[in-house]
Amino acid sequence: QVQLVESGGRLVQAGGSLRLSCAASGRAFSMYAMGWFRQAPGKEREFVAVITWSGGDTYYTDSVKGRFTISRDNAKNTVYLQMNSLKPEDTAVYYCAACAAGKSSALFRLNYEYAPAYDYWGQGTQVTVSS
Repeated sequence: QVQLVESGGRLVQAGGSLRLSCAASGRAFSMYAMGWFRQAPGKEREFVAVITWSGGDTYYTDSVKGRFTISRDNAKNTVYLQMNSLKPEDTAVYYCAACAAGKSSALFRLNYEYAPAYDYWGQGTQVTVSS
């Protein structure tokens, strides 16, 4: 069983910063990539950012480019999302997601924005940005 545990979400004012963390644990677990999705009230879950575990390739949705940075600590099996210049429209529940090792890198690059590309999910952490 693989567990993903997010932390770091809270209420913050517009223009502020937050860092989310997601720690992965589980027996014999190796990852191809870890990333973040978010879901605002009344909206569908959307891709935010992802990082591949070995090469450190990163991908972002357009609305967060230049403001959010995803990074990883391989030794700790942890991925981070540094969020700067936060806006009220960033308010959402942020979910950590992991893609298990053994996936085709070419196929992943075509599908990383879609939830079915990921094998494991965290329970979510609430980020609220006040105006």
